[in-house]
Amino acid sequence: MIGETFGLAAQAIARNALRSFLTTLGIVIGVAAVIALVTLGQGSSDEVTGELEKLGTDILMVRPGVSGMGPSGPGSRGLSAEPFTIADADAIESDLVSIAAAAPYGTQPVTAILGSETISTQVAGTDNRYFDVVDWPVVLGRGFTNAEETVGQSVCILGETVRKDLFGGADPVGQKIRLGSLSCEVIGVLEEKGAGSFGMDQDSVVLIPMRTMQKRILGNRDVSMIYAGLAEGFTTAQGLADIEDLMRDRRRITEDEEDDFYAMDMAQIASMLSGITGVLTGLLSAVAAVSLLVGGIGIMNIMLVSVTERTREIGIRLAVGATAGQVMMQFLVEAVMLSLLGGVVGIGLGLVIAAVTAFNMAIPFAPNASVVIGAFLFSALVGVVFGYFPARRAARLDPIEALRHQ
Repeated sequence: MIGETFGLAAQAIARNALRSFLTTLGIVIGVAAVIALVTLGQGSSDEVTGELEKLGTDILMVRPGVSGMGPSGPGSRGLSAEPFTIADADAIESDLVSIAAAAPYGTQPVTAILGSETISTQVAGTDNRYFDVVDWPVVLGRGFTNAEETVGQSVCILGETVRKDLFGGADPVGQKIRLGSLSCEVIGVLEEKGAGSFGMDQDSVVLIPMRTMQKRILGNRDVSMIYAGLAEGFTTAQGLADIEDLMRDRRRITEDEEDDFYAMDMAQIASMLSGITGVLTGLLSAVAAVSLLVGGIGIMNIMLVSVTERTREIGIRLAVGATAGQVMMQFLVEAVMLSLLGGVVGIGLGLVIAAVTAFNMAIPFAPNASVVIGAFLFSALVGVVFGYFPARRAARLDPIEALRHQ
């Protein structure tokens, strides 16, 4: 009887192929959207984690503001907090045995110009300590001299993308470019890093001395971030605690006052960004799941129509000995098969969309088997829930009245 029930259900679905496809469309869209969003969310989290791990586990970041995710990145909420200075970076390096080096850092969007060539990029102010802390060496030319850093001379080091866009294959060292209104001499080129999180080009940057950045571009003595590298033999927890104690003292923060800065390591940043990605993915998936509800209602409506169309068929089955339970099972199986069909197509479509999008965004394609299985089972549940009422209605038909139905 079970095989016959599935056979009859398959025949009924095949008999109205177009209507069956339109019935499952809501399930297909809902499942595909959930699968694609969850897969892309996981891929984004993996990409962020991988990129931060590349920087190393011994790098700490210190920013003004309160802890959290602000408009300029982690730890940047509370923009009224007093900014750092170069002296703060010097103090972190010189006063703390747990820190091997500390470098000031600040960025600003800028237009780089060479003759008729114009590109949009980022200019970053820092000093030679930055190359050691983040392990990003100069492979052509040289770094900044002490005199260039102290005086704030107009010299710059190019990222590989900026070098290619402005100079092609030519040697840029010794040439001059403009960064907005600042004319600077190229003294070096950084090692190529490639694309970072979400396809961001890490090599689209121009480094200049921090004091040059302050005097010629920012017009102040502010430092928006400090990168610190751990000394050998010390843990990140110890380094963070030392930095927090020192900065509270330098910024004259009393015991009953909250920090107006935020120190964090790469693991904390990865966890924060992954958490945000997870929340956004969950919210978008919840919205997409509404399509499953709509699809379930569509299945219920079509099954009610099917019961009305097949009233005489139901009457004949009841008249020749079929029980109400068998009739109910037939229509319930039809609803579940429709829903599962939509679920299978939706899973395939969602994985294809996720794979194509992940490739275009240059993030890992990270399908989650539990999510795929869950989507399949949920689509079956939709069929059971929304197919029960039409199946119950079919099972309760009076055989005599059903046979009289035209």
